[in-house]
Amino acid sequence: MNISSMRNQLYRLQVFSLAALLIVCLTLIGCSPSAQSANNTQQPEGKLKEQVLQIIRENPEVILESVQAYQQQQQEQLRSARQSFLEQVKNNPQAAIADSPTTGSPSQKIVLIEFSDFQCPFCSRAHNTVNQFMAKHEDKVTLAFKHFPLVQIHPQALPAAKAAWAAQQQGKFWEYHNALFEQQQQLSEELYGAIAKNLNLNLEKFNSDRNSPAAAAAIQKDIQIAQTLGIEGTPFFILKGETFSGAVELSEMESILAKVSK
Repeated sequence: MNISSMRNQLYRLQVFSLAALLIVCLTLIGCSPSAQSANNTQQPEGKLKEQVLQIIRENPEVILESVQAYQQQQQEQLRSARQSFLEQVKNNPQAAIADSPTTGSPSQKIVLIEFSDFQCPFCSRAHNTVNQFMAKHEDKVTLAFKHFPLVQIHPQALPAAKAAWAAQQQGKFWEYHNALFEQQQQLSEELYGAIAKNLNLNLEKFNSDRNSPAAAAAIQKDIQIAQTLGIEGTPFFILKGETFSGAVELSEMESILAKVSK
């Protein structure tokens, strides 16, 4: 589920904000004591603003160059952060996994990290493929799950993530995770409690955990990693340093596994 359109809106907002900031800064300078002459010859505010706007109209490239320089800097930081994390997945997988739930091989020699959203239909499709993949390779692949609820477009993604995190605290993350995807069309408070009951979870602890600051902090930590890596949509995968996304086919995952296993 792509959210690049939101980034385009942010870009346009940045351009407008820079222009507005320039106006505000110059206006503040004009209102400061140092800008006023002893005989109070300060220009009228309206005239000053018109002059600033005229400068912007005559030199739009200045603002565009500033935005482009900023974007280039952000892209460099993104590339550096992503490369660092990918290296960590290969060379120090436990640090990359951290407190995320895992299944499959305990060796962590080949780690598959999945960033997912329980309300994303593409994640639901990928869930079936990942299950097939892990059924074949659970002896050598470690699957780690990281939350990336796209709250702007999926109102139940965050509550579902918190419920899954609470189930994790009682050792039932993967069972709860599977139930959420299997009943994705019914995501609701009623469903979260029903799944917990069906899994024989301690309901009092479950409700306390999913509404706790710890649940919010754990999910926010995953979100921050995803944002640092520049992930724009779900599902997103990292398999021993190789990245891919979307509702992938089993054959694609098999090909990537063959590549990283050499």
